[in-house]
Amino acid sequence: MKIRLVVALVGLAIGFTAPAFAQQKDAVDPQLAEQLRALSKKTGEAFNNNDAAAVAALYTEDAILVPDTGPVYGRAAIEKFWAGLFKQFHVSNQADKAAEDSPHTIGTAGNEAWSHGQWKVTLQGQDGKPFELTGNWTEIYRREGDTWKKRLDTWNTTPAPPAAPSPTATPPSNQ
Repeated sequence: MKIRLVVALVGLAIGFTAPAFAQQKDAVDPQLAEQLRALSKKTGEAFNNNDAAAVAALYTEDAILVPDTGPVYGRAAIEKFWAGLFKQFHVSNQADKAAEDSPHTIGTAGNEAWSHGQWKVTLQGQDGKPFELTGNWTEIYRREGDTWKKRLDTWNTTPAPPAAPSPTATPPSNQ
């Protein structure tokens, strides 16, 4: 009896999610892609102005930000997170690039949308030396009226390439 119930529930779950996966095969709505590009541009402008309030305004009230330090819940806490980062680092040249308008990278399900892409930023620490970081991001958006806002935002940082070996280094011995 329990096995039948589990099988039935799994079948229902697959039945409800199949239409969402099917939508990914459709062409990307150009209007949605443009709206998400505009949101990305606003994000870059807010970052480059080191404006935590403007960055936070692009998130839903109940948004979740997932940096490597752990989840941050809600717009007010997200603003505090970015304000703390902007105190540590001066941000410039922030740019996001969504993966090209592929149905595998931008999708919708009603008032929800998602996309992923690459980011890069130049940071200047308190020592005054600029350095560049790059990585990948994934975001889930929610439509609020005519506006898309970030509901879930997570990213990673691409590790720096390994240092090239010194041309004068002695090769390891194979003993």
